[in-house]
Amino acid sequence: MTLKYLLQKEFIQIRRNSFIPRLIIMFPIMVMCVMPWVMNMEVKNIVVDVVDNDRSTESQRLVHEIEANRYFIFHGQQPTYQAALEDIEHSKADIILVIPQNYSRDRTLGRMPQVLIAANAVNGTKGALGSTYLSQVVTAHAQPAVAALQKQASTLYLYNRHLNFKLFMIPALFAIVMMLLTGYLPTLNIVGEKEAGTIEQINVTPVSKWTFILAKLIPYWLIAFFVITVCLLLSWLIYGITPVGNVAFIYLLAMLLSLFFSSFGLIVSNYSDTMQQAIFVMWFFVMILMLLSGLFTPTRSMPPVAYLSTYVNPMSYFIDAMRTVFIRGGGLNSIGHQLLALSVIGLTMGGWAVISYKKNK
Repeated sequence: MTLKYLLQKEFIQIRRNSFIPRLIIMFPIMVMCVMPWVMNMEVKNIVVDVVDNDRSTESQRLVHEIEANRYFIFHGQQPTYQAALEDIEHSKADIILVIPQNYSRDRTLGRMPQVLIAANAVNGTKGALGSTYLSQVVTAHAQPAVAALQKQASTLYLYNRHLNFKLFMIPALFAIVMMLLTGYLPTLNIVGEKEAGTIEQINVTPVSKWTFILAKLIPYWLIAFFVITVCLLLSWLIYGITPVGNVAFIYLLAMLLSLFFSSFGLIVSNYSDTMQQAIFVMWFFVMILMLLSGLFTPTRSMPPVAYLSTYVNPMSYFIDAMRTVFIRGGGLNSIGHQLLALSVIGLTMGGWAVISYKKNK
């Protein structure tokens, strides 16, 4: 019965707050409507300068093929390589293509012309992929036989046949929404009561620490279920993307991640005296967990020391399992070790949240 009244108190506080109910509703809507469009790792709109030293019909055909390619923005032809390099130095171009003299003659004789591709590699991903795209266009034009041989190798894309980047990012966005809502709100809860002085009224009651902390955690688990439901509906309504696997696994993963973040938020809140202190401590850990989770880049690409952190990073387990269920349709066998890891980490943090709460009578 004590837990029931404490839960009523928590929900009344959330409802009477002028900001939190709006945040719970608007934040997942904004993230799902905006982020899948902007968090796109596909490289497009590569600005190309061309230096045509051959000035033949064949070289101009190559220029027109580059101009018509949807991945490139044709900036124009420059008289010299130095003039094109100045465009790169002034950020007016990303790649330079230098067509050599006798390009048409070498192509007619079956030779591979020595074409120069100079890419601005300040952004390494854009420079590497852009030069690869451009070299494929040049190879297809200069030696069609080689390009035909390359096309004989068929590629089968499993699970994401159309290489839709939104399908890859949307399950990860669930993690961001869960992390911020079920992490920050509990963080500010106990600290807010400390600053308001209402925590002292709880401390003089016979309410146990377990009951008190559980009353703080349960509302945010329910908020997590609401947020996941909103995200799933928006994914279906806006993008036509629905989970391939069992939706029950998605809710189970959401509950385990919310257990970790709500418990972790309460731990930070227990050790903090002011909201400012709690916010900065939480932000420090949130950024580390997010950047080392594999949200944007594969974890296998990390240095070995950084990769070891994924074994204790619940975000990494959640994102991996969510993508497995959402995109690949994996079952319990596929995400069993992620569920076990999230359960162990979540229960550990929950126990720590209870122990760290100092109830002074």
